[in-house]
Amino acid sequence: MLTLSNRHRYATLADAISLTEPDERPAIIYVATDRRPIVVSRAAFYREVFRAARALRSLHIRPRDLVVIAHTQSLESIYAFWGALLLGAIPSMFPTLTEKLDPEVYRHAMAELTRLSAAAAVVTSDEFAPALQEQVACPVYGSAQLGASSGVYDRGEAAGMLGEARTSPPDQVAFLQHSSGTTGLQKGVALSHAAVMNQLAAYSDAISLRENEVVVSWLPLYHDMGLIAGFLLPLFQGIPLVLMSPFDWVAHPALLFRAIHDHQGTLCWLPNFAYNHCARRVRRRDTDGLSAGSMRLFINCSEPVRHDSHMLFLERFAEIGVRPEMLGVSYAMAENTFAVTQTPPHRPAGLDVIDGPELQQHRYAKPTAADQPNARIHVSCGPPIANTAVRILDDQGRPAGERFVGEIAVRSDCMLTGYYRRPDLQAINAEGWYLTGDMGYLAGGELYVVGRKKDLIINAGKNIYPADIEAVVNKVDGVVPGRAVAFGVADDREGTELLAVVAEVRSDEAEARQAIGRAIRQEVARHTMVTISYVHLVGPKWLLKTSSGKIARAANRDKWLRERDDETAGRSRHEGG
Repeated sequence: MLTLSNRHRYATLADAISLTEPDERPAIIYVATDRRPIVVSRAAFYREVFRAARALRSLHIRPRDLVVIAHTQSLESIYAFWGALLLGAIPSMFPTLTEKLDPEVYRHAMAELTRLSAAAAVVTSDEFAPALQEQVACPVYGSAQLGASSGVYDRGEAAGMLGEARTSPPDQVAFLQHSSGTTGLQKGVALSHAAVMNQLAAYSDAISLRENEVVVSWLPLYHDMGLIAGFLLPLFQGIPLVLMSPFDWVAHPALLFRAIHDHQGTLCWLPNFAYNHCARRVRRRDTDGLSAGSMRLFINCSEPVRHDSHMLFLERFAEIGVRPEMLGVSYAMAENTFAVTQTPPHRPAGLDVIDGPELQQHRYAKPTAADQPNARIHVSCGPPIANTAVRILDDQGRPAGERFVGEIAVRSDCMLTGYYRRPDLQAINAEGWYLTGDMGYLAGGELYVVGRKKDLIINAGKNIYPADIEAVVNKVDGVVPGRAVAFGVADDREGTELLAVVAEVRSDEAEARQAIGRAIRQEVARHTMVTISYVHLVGPKWLLKTSSGKIARAANRDKWLRERDDETAGRSRHEGG
């Protein structure tokens, strides 16, 4: 296995154990609710990856070409990704079209992505390929065409292709991770073989990875958590990957625990909302007879981590063997390949009880007693992984002291090469630091994340840019153009942020306002992959602006919350009286 101590022996992702040791041990176990698991051995994985590489080559894909993979999460998408790597091309996973997203909007976003990134081809499903081909400039290949081009397996040819791939320059871009926006993928994070290998080595050491691990994952492969932790890491390290569709998991969250029980899972990465989703949606009869006792770590990642979500999860699943020391945390981002920090295994993530007003007023995390009325509990994200440094910067860009809140900056040997074909975007400053836009503090060598510098909303693991939502809302008939604001509202029950929209409208009629409200919800759902939880329609002069005339998101959020709280309190008084 790749570790920090033997990192020098591995050069590229083609050195993956699942490719270089093609035996009958399982590489992937694909599970679903409606059929028996599909077990893919390392030897079968090797054959299918080679066939995908040969198919891409026969379709005139060459080394350094960008290949966009827009499948539903399936074995086909996995083989296409690794096949492109084997060929020396640059693969990139793209979210699939869902029933919530308008097909025309999705196709337009895909056309823009392929144009800006000069993609050589898109690989997608047979059903979607014809419609997409009308929109994008590059060739679009469906599953049938890819399969027909793969030919028969030739051991000598496969060995030659693998040998050539293993000699690729380590500093070459291996693949792209795209930073996710609401209406599409915004920036291609270009990662070299060396950066990814450095990450896999350091992170494997951070979680004390062992050869007998089993990774269980439902995470989308276009997200850094799913792509690296729930996909590349197990396949590179030769650890069985038990994989399921995210759509299947959302509808049947007990599938995760069935997979853990059946395949003795030991590692699972989850966004914060998943802890609440499982605790509230998994019925007890669905876990009768199951055990999660084989698990070593459930790692909370990708959203601000909530202590109450951990406690809800622990309380619900303690009866099947979930223990406090299984609940780990990682702070991660695509620009650092994946993990920046990781809590040490074998103990619960640390908790920091701090004074809330002191944090808000002075940006200082002052320790306090848990029974104090203004106490807040922050969950540690752990110390930085090896060869990664974290610094907290104040508003002047200077290093902040212990427990002072500032912007989180990261420097490492697994950082992105740059944003693909975007020379206008500077990822790393002159001193080699990447400024994350997240706010946090360091205490005792461990990182605590408290919020975001900008207005990014994270809803159920999705990065939502308010400007995208506002652009859609401003086009709805009845909304005054430029008079809409979107923001996130923390929801304790769901363990994530919910989306709220306040929009200025011209009509005072109740029926007309109801119609506008419905139209706003429908248009946002049609153009994006998110659902609005709150729509508040207002008249002139309600919305607050900055001195430069821009809509002030934070101020409008605070105003809306105050009015909602006042309305709730008034209703309670009326009902009580």
